[in-house]
Amino acid sequence: METETATRWLNDAEQCAWRTHLDVSRLLMHQLEKDLQPFGLTNNDYEILVNLSESDDQRMRMSDLAAATLQSKSRLSHQITRMESAGLVRRENCESDRRGLYAVLTDEGATTMRKVAPHHVASVRKHFMDLLTPEALANLQAALNPVADHLRGRRGKV
Repeated sequence: METETATRWLNDAEQCAWRTHLDVSRLLMHQLEKDLQPFGLTNNDYEILVNLSESDDQRMRMSDLAAATLQSKSRLSHQITRMESAGLVRRENCESDRRGLYAVLTDEGATTMRKVAPHHVASVRKHFMDLLTPEALANLQAALNPVADHLRGRRGKV
């Protein structure tokens, strides 16, 4: 017979905070995605473009890009195929590892980033940053850092 472990149910304050977090996360990501649509981009597209634009030589190994964006290699491969069709990225073979591939930001991808980034930052400001006082922002960061650190430490673990 299995032993039951007592469930630590959320109290009212915890439940309220958790549901508010879920609500804000979903609503904010939906709004940011909506604000990227006129540029033909998704949040995933934008995240990939940011990672590539901030990388040395504007390129990343596909496996590193998958890890950075928390996508499976298969899902990232499909995403990169779609972005290649749009002219934003290209794949290049890795000379040191014949099985390895790089995702590389194209000139068109870099131009798209320069065009879209100001609009994206304005959206982040309008729908998040400008709604918080500097003190609230500092408190939010302090509150979320332990959660982020915990989850980063769990990456790759089951």
